Amino acid sequence: MSERSQQFQVVLNPEQQYSIWPVDQPLPDGWQPTGRAGSKAACLAFIDEVWRGTRPVDLGERGRHAGDDVTYL
Repeated sequence: MSERSQQFQVVLNPEQQYSIWPVDQPLPDGWQPTGRAGSKAACLAFIDEVWRGTRPVDLGERGRHAGDDVTYL
């Protein structure tokens, strides 16, 4: 099956990070479906629209509690 015709789903991990995964493949442990599926381009466009930060949730929490001496690159 070509990438153009392959269907993907948008998935989310416990750190609130998005990815895409082929709909005909079992999800890796820890990833949950979001209910969005379609072409690769459509799924990536959806992620681009909704995902505002790439920092994992736990890293963001640690940074907030660490004070002003934390620098994120």
